[in-house]
Amino acid sequence: MTQYRILLADDHVLVRAGIRSLLEKLPDTEIVGEAGDGREALNLVQTRQPNIVLMDVAMPGLNGLEAVARIRKDFPAVKVIILSMHANEEYVIQALRAGASGYLLKDAATVELELALLAMARGENYLSPAISKRVIDNYVARVNGQSGPLEQLTSRQREILQLIAEGKNAKEKAAILNVSVKTIETHRAQLMDRLDIHDVPGLVRYAIRMGLVTVEK
Repeated sequence: MTQYRILLADDHVLVRAGIRSLLEKLPDTEIVGEAGDGREALNLVQTRQPNIVLMDVAMPGLNGLEAVARIRKDFPAVKVIILSMHANEEYVIQALRAGASGYLLKDAATVELELALLAMARGENYLSPAISKRVIDNYVARVNGQSGPLEQLTSRQREILQLIAEGKNAKEKAAILNVSVKTIETHRAQLMDRLDIHDVPGLVRYAIRMGLVTVEK
């Protein structure tokens, strides 16, 4: 039986192809599916039954952090390794809080990917060596203290935040989430109150800073 059944989740086809080519060289590894966004990843976790998900953070519709939290809730046996371009402390902390078991930088060597998979098999966490001890220490301190603003939002509020940052209007958000426009407006008002940010540009900047969306170059 294959030891690693892996689902790749990244909205860039070329990135997925590159990771796939690396994984195919590793022993006991099978790629069971590929997803281009968080919602597709959730569906494929259910149908393809991977035991490891390699997940990007900034994906359209439903970002990787929210997808991680839902996978950990609904499929607790599945391990998620975040793949990111950023060693930024806030990104790492948000990923760990969401339930990720590993955080791997996209420019890491192939051997790091193999080490991360071995750590998952042993039930351990894995962080790229480039992520400093200070980040880990700060994460532990924050876990033992209060949650940050992003964790204090509900799952639906985080979805609304991402869709706002992606430029969706109220009708589009309502259609995506299958709720009424009035419900969307209620969630947006609660979101603004919770974050103490009372304009859309401010919400967009916050979502970018948290890594929920990226600014295209």
